[in-house]
Amino acid sequence: MSDNWVYVGGTFDLFHSGHINFLSRCAEYGKVVVALNTDQFAARYKRQPILSLAERYDAVEACRFVDKVFVNIGNEDSWITINTMPVDCKIKYIAHGDDWTGESLLKQLNVSQPWLDEKGIEMLYIPYTEGISTSEIIRRIKG
Repeated sequence: MSDNWVYVGGTFDLFHSGHINFLSRCAEYGKVVVALNTDQFAARYKRQPILSLAERYDAVEACRFVDKVFVNIGNEDSWITINTMPVDCKIKYIAHGDDWTGESLLKQLNVSQPWLDEKGIEMLYIPYTEGISTSEIIRRIKG
């Protein structure tokens, strides 16, 4: 296993096969650290999670492709959470689904290309799993 760490920020509500596919692909690049979004942060940018932070934490932590889980203390400012990682978690990649890339994603994460270059961090875009998402599961439940 590589000493590279892959940083993944996310809410991981209603943990499903799309999440597992994403995390397994991330694990191909190194050890995976998940910065789990708080309920309040998730509600600001998407919707209130169905599962609590503790429930989501337990699900993500149990995934065999995840090496560490932290609460995303930086919210919109991903660099705050990345800068507070323990020294044994040297972030090499920030991973995201390839359904959202480029400058608008960097802006949402509140990081810049010069900051990434300074830290030696690369963006890693993982193919999005079609046909499954938390939103899709909610639609199925509602019928």
